[in-house]
Amino acid sequence: MSTLIHIDTEYKQWIQTLSKRYRQCQIKAAVHVNHEMLAYYWELGRDIVKLHAEQRWGSGFMRSLSQDLQQELPDAKGLTQSNLYYCKKFYLLYNEDAIKFPQVVGKIENGNEPQLVSTIQSHLSVVPWGHHRYIMDKCEGNTDKALFYVRQTVENGWSRATLLNWIDSNLYERQGKALTNFSVTLPEGTSDLAREITKDPYDFAFAGITGRYNEKTMKEALLKNMTDFLVELGTGFAYVGKEYRLQIGETENFIDLLFYNLQLRCYVAIEVKIDKFDARDIGQLGTYVTAVNHILRDPEKDNPTIGLLVCKSKDNTLAQYALESSSQPIGISEYELQKLYPTKVEGTIPTIAEIESVLNDTKIEEYEE
Repeated sequence: MSTLIHIDTEYKQWIQTLSKRYRQCQIKAAVHVNHEMLAYYWELGRDIVKLHAEQRWGSGFMRSLSQDLQQELPDAKGLTQSNLYYCKKFYLLYNEDAIKFPQVVGKIENGNEPQLVSTIQSHLSVVPWGHHRYIMDKCEGNTDKALFYVRQTVENGWSRATLLNWIDSNLYERQGKALTNFSVTLPEGTSDLAREITKDPYDFAFAGITGRYNEKTMKEALLKNMTDFLVELGTGFAYVGKEYRLQIGETENFIDLLFYNLQLRCYVAIEVKIDKFDARDIGQLGTYVTAVNHILRDPEKDNPTIGLLVCKSKDNTLAQYALESSSQPIGISEYELQKLYPTKVEGTIPTIAEIESVLNDTKIEEYEE
C-alpha cells in the first residue's frame, strides 16, 4: 500500500502542496515575530526617551536596566546594554517628529492612516533588526536617508552584506541625482520614476580599469562585467545590445548600449563618453532616442524612450542649457573608476573591528530572524 501511495501522482502533488504551505507559514510566523520584536524595541526606546531615564537615574542606567531585564527575562534575547542604546536610536530616528508622520509603530488612533504612513510602517516592520542596526550606524540623525535604505532593502531583498556595500557606495547621495529634462519631456507621474532610476556619479570601479583607456576599452570592460553593470544601473534593467545598429534613412547609426527598463516599460539608450561633456553629445543621443521610438518602440506597450549620457565630467550649467534645448527625455551623469568610499567621520561610522565587536556582544544572529 505504501509503495502505491508513493507512486500516485495526486499524492505527490499533495505532499508538495503541504510542504509549500508549511514553508509559507514559517515565513509568516518569522515576519510576525520580527514585527512584534521591532514594536517592542521602538516602545522601549520611546520609554527611555520620554522618561528622560538616563538623566533621571544616572549614567549607569543603561547597564542597570539591561541587567534587571535579563534577570527578569533570562530567556530573552536582545536586552544587552548596547542593544538598549540601539532601541533608543531606533525611536529617535523613526519617532513622530523625526518623520513628520503619525506614529509609525503601533496603531493610529483615528484608524484612517495615510497610505504613505502605512507603507513606511510595513517597510520598517519586515526589515530584520540586524539590518536596522547597520542603517542606524550609517545614517545616524538622517531619517530620510535611513528610510531610503529601509525601502531599498525591502524592495530588493538585500542581505546585510549587500546593504553595507550600497551604503558604502553612497547610493543615497547618488540615486536620482542625474541632470535631466524629464519633468518637461515625460508625462506627469513617469518623470519622477524615470529620474529615480538614474545615478550621479555611476560607480564603474568593477570595470577594473586603472591605466590609460579609450571609449572602446571602457565599453568592453563594462560588457565584460555585465552582471555588475546591471547591478549598478539598478533594478529593472534588461540588456538589449551593444553598438546597437539603427538604420536611419541611408545612414547606419550605432547606440553604445541599449537596455530596456521593466519598471518604466521603456527603452534606455546609453552613450558612454570618456571625455568632459560636450553639448553636441545631446544632439547625437537625442537622434538615437527618436530613432528607437520610431523603429523599436511599440506605442501600445512601450513608454517613450529615455537617453542617458554618462561622461567623465561635466559643467552643470552647460549641461542644463543643453538639456533645455532638447525635446527628448535625456539625463546626464558622470562616472567614477574608483570605489566611492565615503569620508569617515570619527566616532560615527564603525570600523570592521567595531562592527564585529558589537555583533559578538549582542549575539545578533540569535534574535535577528
